[in-house]
Amino acid sequence: MKDFFKYMAATVVGLIVFTLLTGVLGVMCIAGMIASESSAKDVSDNTVMVLNLSGVLNERSEESIMDQLSGSTVGNMGLDDILDAIKKAKNNDKIKGIYIEAGMFGADSYASMQAIRNALKDFKKSGKWIVAYGDVYTQGTYYIASVADKIFLNPSGQIDWHGLASQPIFLKDMLAKFGVKMQLAKVGTYKSAPEMFTADKMSDANREQVTAYISGIWQTICKDVSESRKISVDSLNAYADRLITFDDPKEFVKRKMVDKLIYTDGIKAEINKLMKKDADDNINTAGLAEMKLLADNSSKGDEIAVYYAYGNIVDSEETGMMSQGHNIVGKKVCEDLQALADDDNVKAVVLRINSGGGSAYASEQIWHYVEMLKKKKPVVVSMGGMAASGGYYISSGANWIVAEPTTLTGSIGIFGMFPDFSGLLTQKLGVKFDEVKTNKNSGLGTPARPFNEEEMAYIENYIDRGYKLFRSRVAEGRKLSIAQVEKVAQGHVWLGQDAYKHKLVDQLGGLNEAVAKAASLANLKEYHTAPYPGKSDWMEQLLNKASQGSYIDNQLRLTLGEYYEPFMLIRSMNRQNAVQARVPFILNIR
Repeated sequence: MKDFFKYMAATVVGLIVFTLLTGVLGVMCIAGMIASESSAKDVSDNTVMVLNLSGVLNERSEESIMDQLSGSTVGNMGLDDILDAIKKAKNNDKIKGIYIEAGMFGADSYASMQAIRNALKDFKKSGKWIVAYGDVYTQGTYYIASVADKIFLNPSGQIDWHGLASQPIFLKDMLAKFGVKMQLAKVGTYKSAPEMFTADKMSDANREQVTAYISGIWQTICKDVSESRKISVDSLNAYADRLITFDDPKEFVKRKMVDKLIYTDGIKAEINKLMKKDADDNINTAGLAEMKLLADNSSKGDEIAVYYAYGNIVDSEETGMMSQGHNIVGKKVCEDLQALADDDNVKAVVLRINSGGGSAYASEQIWHYVEMLKKKKPVVVSMGGMAASGGYYISSGANWIVAEPTTLTGSIGIFGMFPDFSGLLTQKLGVKFDEVKTNKNSGLGTPARPFNEEEMAYIENYIDRGYKLFRSRVAEGRKLSIAQVEKVAQGHVWLGQDAYKHKLVDQLGGLNEAVAKAASLANLKEYHTAPYPGKSDWMEQLLNKASQGSYIDNQLRLTLGEYYEPFMLIRSMNRQNAVQARVPFILNIR
């Protein structure tokens, strides 16, 4: 019996040792694979860069180790990687052109698509060519592809061309069925975010501003396509009115929207024609993954930090299997900005902001750290698709602000929303409450009843004080009077091109223009950029500290489509800060 236990113990120990060794070897293999894939590489001569516009576009790539091991890239496209790849392709003599393959492409804004399109326009200055092919072009992918020298369409394909519409969602009546209503305190006639919960249609003020910004975006789209395709803006509007999406594909050729109808197998011959090669010759290609590995020789000179801040502004990070995408976490951003201020190697900072806002408290904290950073080195803001409400709050103190023409910004205003569940509890569920209290307002926030008139007056004063603080921050940063800010505040959302006219931004352009301005302010003649914050390494991801929620979130986004945002909003409603500086929860431009 003693021998039995001895052999059994030895077996167990052996299994444990074997498992540990296998795990260590596995980790070492994974590390080796990633290290080998991450080492700088070059491309062959006569290479074509392939830009596959499929999946969901994020402000910054969030590819996880699980994506790398599985080979999945769906839902993990980063605007930063695309812009960097196009720039490398322009400067690499071995790359002769770009092939755009249009697919089902989801971007958070037309400003992001405009940034890609502008980068492609800049690429063409090198004398290299761009061709595009699609079985079906969404309106967004066609907008990007319209810059190409040649646009090809499948003989049975489509181009979605219908104009823009915004269809806000209203939940007031749905909540009422459960005995729930929202108690609202807000400042700003145009502050429309709470309407989703407190109204059943758009207010006149909101309809006015939404009409203005979707019309402005559409005019920009039509103007850009008109210039590239030599089609009049009037014709493009007429095509949208007639829903040419459903026309015979041959009509797209007649209307100059595409150059030729070909099947997928004909693309090779068309590209070889541009390369001056035989139709059947093999083509060397490089996708985004390969472009990321190209050696970058632009690391000379002083460093300009590009700090990416995108997503909802929150007080603390939500973690776990169902965390909702990327957030601007107040405490973490403040710590990062302090580190950049203390880093003597960093000579200037560009804040790349893409956010519709969020927590007013977190926005104020970040504003404070931007002010401290600005005392040590220049701070320039580059606005992405949105830098509105809280997103504008954290931008307002910068030395210089650069926005895309179609960026949504401004929305200077604050609101507080407090759900009243008393109807659900007392009327629907039959819950009864009683009360004993020591002071007049001891029962503030009880689920037994809504706020009374006096309590709401206190809350409204608090919200008004927050609005005045926000307004004063803008006035100080933009060097405007309070009266001047008030004229463009009240929660009004502006396009970047209009915000420029109202002095809410200093310059129209993208990230490159912001970096150039930062270099100028810091008196740098030779410089390079470095992205911040650093991405999680493979070990952190393996230990489940970074990407699990992101992976699940990407799959949900792809599965739920347009229903993703309402689903996630309802799920996270009770975890949001009650006092918000943000644009509508679901912008819904389509």
